[in-house]
Amino acid sequence: MKEIICSSPFFGITLSIVAYSIGIWLNRKTRLAIFNPLLISYLIIIPLLYFLNIPLEWYNEGGDIINMFLSPATAVLAITVYRQRKLLKEHILAILAGTITGSLCSIIVVYLLAHLFGLSEEMTSSLIPKSITTPMAIAVSDSIGGIQSITVLSVIVTGTLGNIIGPTLIRIFRIKNEIAQGMALGASSHAVGTSRAIELGEIQGSLSSIALVMSGIITVILSLILFS
Repeated sequence: MKEIICSSPFFGITLSIVAYSIGIWLNRKTRLAIFNPLLISYLIIIPLLYFLNIPLEWYNEGGDIINMFLSPATAVLAITVYRQRKLLKEHILAILAGTITGSLCSIIVVYLLAHLFGLSEEMTSSLIPKSITTPMAIAVSDSIGGIQSITVLSVIVTGTLGNIIGPTLIRIFRIKNEIAQGMALGASSHAVGTSRAIELGEIQGSLSSIALVMSGIITVILSLILFS
């Protein structure tokens, strides 16, 4: 019975939806950033699979179906940029400067820290695209010789941390400009940070969406130039 239920695609899909729903409920109930829905999902799904001895392949029967929607969802971000084209035109120099600087700093910091801690080239390549959305990060990782699973993990950790501590850092450094707030979250922690930026305000959410797309494009270009 366990094999029949857990090996069905509906198991992975249902477990993901239920775990995320619990995360949303906890986040709304407590209003604490640490109760991030994605983080809660990980804390529910991983121990459940481990302690019940459910093979990851069974979960992925449904998880892969969810992953299938990542690329189309990323492509749809172009609509967000188009809708915010007026805002993009008004702040084009700030957006370009911010995303180019942010992407370059992210790559340089990862590269230097990887060499400092003696990581292999393969591991370094896997961590380079940590600050961009998953489909783009996977494509970059494959192109420069990285490991997909490590890349996905680094993207998840980066996004979750950005979502949780991003607003706190904004307060600590007294960043009052709404454009700068949105740019910082979108450029450093991709879609997960953008979801947090939307909570801060409409302008922050719009600029974060633009920064998310622009940073992804710029990181792809820089990575291929520097590491191919």
